[in-house]
Parts: sequence; C-alpha cells; structure tokens
Amino acid sequence: MAPIATAAPAEALVADVKKLALVDAAPLPPAPAPASIPAGKWFSETGLPESEYPYAHLLPTWDQETKYVPLGEFTHVDPGHKAKADADPRSFLAGGAVDDLSPKFGSEVTGVQLSALDTHAREQLALYVAERGVVVFRDQDFIDQDPRWQVDNWGAFFGRNHIHPTSGQPKGAPELHLVYRAPDSPYNFPFKQKLNSKGWHSDVSYEAQPPGLTALFLYDSPPSGGDTLYLDQREAYNRLSPSFAAYLETLQVVHSGFEQAAYARSGERGPERTVRREPVKNTHPLVRRHPVTGEKALYVTRVFSRSIVGLKQEESDAILNLLYDHIENGIDFQIRARWKPRTVVLWDNRTTAHTAIADFDSTPAKRHGARITPQAERPFL
Repeated sequence: MAPIATAAPAEALVADVKKLALVDAAPLPPAPAPASIPAGKWFSETGLPESEYPYAHLLPTWDQETKYVPLGEFTHVDPGHKAKADADPRSFLAGGAVDDLSPKFGSEVTGVQLSALDTHAREQLALYVAERGVVVFRDQDFIDQDPRWQVDNWGAFFGRNHIHPTSGQPKGAPELHLVYRAPDSPYNFPFKQKLNSKGWHSDVSYEAQPPGLTALFLYDSPPSGGDTLYLDQREAYNRLSPSFAAYLETLQVVHSGFEQAAYARSGERGPERTVRREPVKNTHPLVRRHPVTGEKALYVTRVFSRSIVGLKQEESDAILNLLYDHIENGIDFQIRARWKPRTVVLWDNRTTAHTAIADFDSTPAKRHGARITPQAERPFL
C-alpha cells in the first residue's frame, strides 16, 4: 500500500529515505507463534526460561557504528481528511464494541482487527483517533505480523516512519522504537534519582515534523502495573480563560532534543546507549491546530519544551511551569490505559501527551514493546 505522506519528486523521497536509515533493513521473520503462552497471559506469567521467549529476536540492540543524516522536510496529508466526507465515518467499527474511557477522551475497542483494515477503513481510523485522542484495541493479531509489514505497510500509511536517534531497536527494523525495562537491565527504573517515574511528553516534539497517529504494542509486560497515562491537550487548552488562551496563541516555544542526547551519551541508562543522529531544536506554536478536526491544543511538555521565544527567562519559566502543572495535574482530562496481552494503543501525538508508569520495579517481570511513530505535518495554528 502506498504511503499517504509524499515528498515532491518520488525519486527524491526514496533517496531521502535511504539516507535516513543507513542500516541493513532485511526483512525480519515473523514472531514465532507463542503456543507456549496461554491465552490472555504474558510470557512473564508462564515461568518459562528466557530461552523460550518468542520475541527474543525483537529485543533492543544499539548499533554503535550507524549514523543518520538530518531529517529532511516532506509534505504530509493526513488520511483522516477523506473520512470526513463519509456518511458514516465510523462504519469501520461495525461488528465491534466501543467503551468510552471518559466522555470526551479515550475509547476501548474490541472486535475490530487492525491488520484487516483496508484503505478506506484506515482513513476512518485516522479520523476516529483524531477525535477520541487515544484508542485502545484489544485482542489484536497485529503483534505477530511481520515487522516490515508493521513499518512499511501500516506505519507508512499514516506518515513517514520516524527512526529514533537514541533508542534501542530490533535488528533489521530500525523504525521500531523499543521500550524495555527488565530486572537484569542496566537502563531501568529512575527511582535512584526521582521519587516517581512521571515524565509527561509528546513523542519527539523537538523534530521539525513531529509524529501524528502513533501505535504502541507490548510483547511482554507484568501481570499488573506498567500502565500508560494519557492526557488531552485539547481539553487542557479549553480549560484556560479566553484572554489567557488568546495570549498563548501568540507564542512560540523551543523544543529540544539535546538533553535526551546528552543523557544517552552519559551512560546513565547503560553503556550501549548511543546517538545515531545529532540532536536538533525546533520552534513550534505553543497552541497548535489539528489539521483534520481543526481543534486547538496546547503543545508543551516538561520533557522537551525549553523556553518561550521573545520572553525573558523568568517570564518564560512562569508561564511554562503554570502550564506544566495544569496539564500534569489535570485529572479531569486524563485516562489510564491498562495493558493486556495482544493490545494495541493508538493515539494522536499532536493533541495528547503520555507517561509510562514504572510501578513494577519490585517484580521479576519485564516490559518489552514497540512503537511505530509516523511523522506528520509541521505544527501550525
């Protein structure tokens, strides 16, 4: 299936993609059928030795030699635009069941297989995720699809696949950003330096064209714990007084990847950490508009936002800290996604923020998963 995101001449896009990932991208074999894992269970619950872990070929690796050139610009057209013309833009949910996690934000879907959606259904899906912000899909066979299909067919439909500059990746599929915490891992839980694991962020907002529709799925997880919190930056914006919101709409914020790169180089999360693409800073509007729904959302998080352009440091800090406290404490526009085996969580990275919860540090379980992160348009208002 051809990608929705294109750059002007097709041959230029191909050349650009080849420059972005200077790695051996040979197809990976599909994950072995996990016949030894009972239905509805994680591998960590089986008591089987790690030598029988069916997703060992998707464990993180850190290539110390590969380097990527800077990301170039590309034209992005969100597939959700086409679904707006449908008489029933949620017909792809026919036969499934929907449970809204809160009135305005977040839904859980059963009975719909993401891997079976055709082009039209994917367009509707893009609109649906844009509207609900976060959608949790249960009982998916998506996890055992070939990783190259996940990247080249699924991810590329929604934008240009992002390759993370520092994270671990499975060999042969650098576009899969891996999450991994395990008792025997040197890059693990942050509690030696922090009281909790809170780290609200929108993924790689320091890029010139940050991600749009994003997918995360776990190969293994603790039986309980390791949930993900999501917050609605649209409702966070709507809660502001009109005069303050109007002022914020005049402001631009610097988002930086330099601190993330420095942390990787420091070795604080293990000796394998590396920086494969040099860090960047980009300036984005503090309030951005969604290209399909037209909704406005705050676009700041404590992890990557650094300063407001044109303000003195004390002024910038005062406004940003107020907004950080507002969104992080906004329990009225947050939801908690509970991970279960064979779950895929989709969210719109333009209008949401999230944080993992590392509350399973006292258990022997690992948390191992992959994120597919298609880039979207440059933020605008």
